[in-house]
Amino acid sequence: MRTSFGERMLDLVVSGFLWGIRVAIVLAIIIGTIVTLSKGVYTSEQWIGFIVFGIAQGAIYALIALGYTMVYGILRMINFAHGDIFMTGAFGAYFVATWLNTIGFVDKNPALGLIIPILFAMILAAAIAMLVERIAYRPLRNAPRLVPLISAIGASFFLEYAFRGFFGPGKYAYPPLKALDGGWTIMNVEIQKVQVLVVAAAAIMMAILYFVVMYTKVGKAMRAVSENQDTAALMGIDVNRIIVSTFALGAAMAGAAGVLFSLVYRQIDFFMGFTPGIKAFTAAVLGGIGNIPGAMVGGLVLGVFESIGPSLFLEGLGIPRPYQLKDVIAYTMLVMILLFRPSGILGERLSKKKA
Repeated sequence: MRTSFGERMLDLVVSGFLWGIRVAIVLAIIIGTIVTLSKGVYTSEQWIGFIVFGIAQGAIYALIALGYTMVYGILRMINFAHGDIFMTGAFGAYFVATWLNTIGFVDKNPALGLIIPILFAMILAAAIAMLVERIAYRPLRNAPRLVPLISAIGASFFLEYAFRGFFGPGKYAYPPLKALDGGWTIMNVEIQKVQVLVVAAAAIMMAILYFVVMYTKVGKAMRAVSENQDTAALMGIDVNRIIVSTFALGAAMAGAAGVLFSLVYRQIDFFMGFTPGIKAFTAAVLGGIGNIPGAMVGGLVLGVFESIGPSLFLEGLGIPRPYQLKDVIAYTMLVMILLFRPSGILGERLSKKKA
């Protein structure tokens, strides 16, 4: 059918409005950056400190984002309960770490005192994710796409308020690890030990996950199921087992991220998974949803951008207390990437059948 003149004009108006938003955001960033840098408010050492903190923060986002992107890669659905899986890992690690501190184990064996809670968090998060997949997602696998999305939101609320019912609405102080106190000063830049630990641990786990997905039989089966479930089943692959393995691997990464997050911010609560979960989803979209290296890159980019953004361009725009608006940076980046490049940094445009 031929498009009417009114419809063409409406399309032009909408397109012009969207381009106006893009240009306005870009101009605001450029102007704010120029003003901030010209005033010399921060020293080069402070900027480097922002970047170091952003890398540590981004490493946590990247670990969480892996779960989003892996599940989407196989099922083409967004697991909005994933942020709360991250929360369950943090809670599990908290109780184990508290017990180990009580019996004096952590002081005698600081390395094991760190590794044991992380392993427990990974196992607990993976177990809960497999349970959520079996109850909330598998029965709806062939349903219209909106149905599993609603189920995911319901699973998210269930986990949040189940933990609120069990452990209360208050915040818990994560047990300190004396071995991680302090840091090093390198070229007048102070780097905290916990930041180095977070980046190193995240890098190791992401490397292990990448190796599993790219070079093992399970990983090859995951990639086959991601391409076409029916064909993979005809080739003898147990599709259900591979989907469960995908949920478990992504959740294990989120559980470990929960411990690293707790070590950095020193407190946990039943609602702690919401904001990091949304930001990790933003990182997954930024890198290219369904792309594992993209999720890693997206997490790091978002972490650095969120760390330096408030001081770099919000302060230059004259916004009071700009760091209180750091969450807005993440959401603005999500809007920008959806407007400029919906496929993400490393993502590819999906065919209609996959999308």
